[in-house]
Amino acid sequence: MRAWLFFICAMIFAMILVGGATRLTDSGLSITEWQPIVGILPPLTEDAWREAFRLYQKIPEYAVVNKGMSLDEFKFIYWWEWAHRFLGRMIGLVFLLPFLYFIARGRISRRLAPKLVIMFVLGGLQGALGWYMVRSGLVDRVDVSQYRLAAHLCAAIFIFGYIFWVAIRMGRRHSADNVSGPVTALSAAFLTLAIFVQIALGAFVAGLDAGQGYNTWPEMDGTLIPDGLAAMTPWYLNLFENALTVQFNHRMFAYALVIYASLHAVLVARIGGKEDGIAMSAALLACAVWLQAALGVMTLLTRVPVSLGLAHQGMAVIVFALSLFHLSRLLPVPARDPR
Repeated sequence: MRAWLFFICAMIFAMILVGGATRLTDSGLSITEWQPIVGILPPLTEDAWREAFRLYQKIPEYAVVNKGMSLDEFKFIYWWEWAHRFLGRMIGLVFLLPFLYFIARGRISRRLAPKLVIMFVLGGLQGALGWYMVRSGLVDRVDVSQYRLAAHLCAAIFIFGYIFWVAIRMGRRHSADNVSGPVTALSAAFLTLAIFVQIALGAFVAGLDAGQGYNTWPEMDGTLIPDGLAAMTPWYLNLFENALTVQFNHRMFAYALVIYASLHAVLVARIGGKEDGIAMSAALLACAVWLQAALGVMTLLTRVPVSLGLAHQGMAVIVFALSLFHLSRLLPVPARDPR
């Protein structure tokens, strides 16, 4: 069952990357209908392709951004969005069939069963949330709402993290106490939360295409603290709708995260994280955070090419997984569930 759950995590990781490519290639609005069952098949004839293209030509993105595009150009963006939705359906199938098999074989404990049900329900809700996001770009906008995009990505990260957490905890032997005390465990939990928040901030950067501007570092718009951070009123709209402020916050939080991850690694090493490779996991996490920050700078300076954009997004998931793995090493593990 652990291998099955880890495989699901790998599929979700791939799903997040394909979703990132869909965003970076502006493909997310190419399919204007949500058909959970029959939508598994792409257009199979030229007439079907023309019909799909005709539906796309009705939305603002075509009229404002892609007017005059050819059918072949439409097929390129269509295939990205179709692949994203197809992979989502496959994740549901790969989850459901083994789940039913394990139930039939009596392999699922009473404590594990509700967790697996929650995973399946969250996956279904995520599909609905994805369509809710797409709908925001079909009428009055030429792209999707940054709020809904952030919600969709954060939900994907949360589902990935939940499944990954259950899988790694299943593999730990029972221990009644924290391995190196509550201070390090609390610090690791706060670091994990901070990484999740930074991913959410990055989602708003993506949703506003904020990485396409202010492509200098360490200065931003010619200075370390640019003017215009509070240009919108009320002030809180700047946090979510002002591209300058959104990118600035993502940068500043990244600096804080690098410092905190490094200090946490030192804290774990000094307090007593030698047991069970805990100090090593903290150091590995800190190195991953540094690498992710470097990737972010490279992505910014090169105006977010698809390759670096996907590397940055994929590395964010890896950093989050490492933070969960490290946190798991610091927490007590309950006794195995009764069958």
